[in-house]
Amino acid sequence: MKTPTSLEDLIDALRCLPGVGPRSAQRMAYHLLQRDHEGARRLAGSLDYALQHIRHCEKCNNFTEEVICELCRSQRRDAALLCVVEMPADLLMMEQAHCYKGLYFVLMGRLSPLDGIGPKEIHLDRLLRRTQDGVVREVVLATNFTVEGEATAHYISELLHNKDMKVTRIARGLPVGGELEHVDSGTLAQAVIERREI
Repeated sequence: MKTPTSLEDLIDALRCLPGVGPRSAQRMAYHLLQRDHEGARRLAGSLDYALQHIRHCEKCNNFTEEVICELCRSQRRDAALLCVVEMPADLLMMEQAHCYKGLYFVLMGRLSPLDGIGPKEIHLDRLLRRTQDGVVREVVLATNFTVEGEATAHYISELLHNKDMKVTRIARGLPVGGELEHVDSGTLAQAVIERREI
């Protein structure tokens, strides 16, 4: 028996999600079609709305519905401090730790030449412009302690040392190979407090 083309398309579309293989995608599709039409409509509507309205903040590169996000507009933040993180989830983890009061720049990835991800793909040109605004005095590198995260931190530190900028790296209170979004807030707070110049 041949599966309807629209069902095949739905299953194939669900496979774009990380960690979702053919069987999981098939189960999700069947669940939405058989048991949760309202959930399917909400999912479709939310995705459509997000694709139309969510953009990158012009200052920090994080996701927002505004030109400049709420965090970047805040007068309570220390604009002289700029923390560089890989992904929005890392920014959220930093905020939940309540240990940092500066601003951010979200790379939306990390250097990975084997995957074709170079400086252009992680917006290092925008980061460099941001650090040269005359306000930023210290860049805190909070990339993950993976091989790619370390390479990204090293590359950025080399770029910024030529720009007369103080560059620090969060301390290794985090496990080697660990990612910020999976670390408890106490460990993350200690790592930020004990950051060091590189």
